[in-house]
Amino acid sequence: MPLLEENPAFTGRPETHKFAGILFDMDGTIVDSTDAIVKHWHKIGKELGVDPAMILQSSHGRRSIDTFQLYDPSKANWEYVRHVEGLIPRQFGLDAVEVPGARNLLASLEAAKAPWAIVTSGTRPLVTGWLDVMKLAHPRNLVVAEDVKEGKPDPECYRLGREKLGLSADTRVLVVEDSPAGIRAGKAASCNVVGLATTHDIAQLRENGPDWIVKDLQSVRFVNRNADTGEVAIEILHSLE
Repeated sequence: MPLLEENPAFTGRPETHKFAGILFDMDGTIVDSTDAIVKHWHKIGKELGVDPAMILQSSHGRRSIDTFQLYDPSKANWEYVRHVEGLIPRQFGLDAVEVPGARNLLASLEAAKAPWAIVTSGTRPLVTGWLDVMKLAHPRNLVVAEDVKEGKPDPECYRLGREKLGLSADTRVLVVEDSPAGIRAGKAASCNVVGLATTHDIAQLRENGPDWIVKDLQSVRFVNRNADTGEVAIEILHSLE
């Protein structure tokens, strides 16, 4: 876990907040597929004749179609991108792990019929592939790379996520993210944001202004869902002071 800040104090007192809906990023937030993605881009880099390290410097949190546009525009089309991303869980599934707390949190939200969705820079085959391989709860609503004109940090994806949950722009929505670009997208969409210190160092998270920073999803807990209003109570604990 790339914390890098000396002796970070994850000692924040528990806080409970009510939200109309919860929007999760995928990679680095629900599933840590870092090793799988590294192997994927090494394979692609060799095919393109591009140093994989160069690709990996900027690929996290960015749509693959945008990455291919930089290095080989002929492959920057959804048919090809969906194909290569759909292979990742099948070829490198053993290299991915759950983010701690993800399984319990998603299962709790789904059991309560709480309004939640996944909003990701990945394609639909990639997201559903990981959820199937890891046997995690599938959301009823999903925003994927193909659904938006611009990827994160553009807020379009989180605005669309809010719309898919049937929520108006003035409702309080929680975004759960691990990348600087995703945090910026969530804030620009007027959401509260929890930043997870799973893939980036704390300084990178801080400078993008999340409302809370926590180690992982063990610090984001479902409390209850109000049957009358539909609001979801979420407890945030052990946040960074």
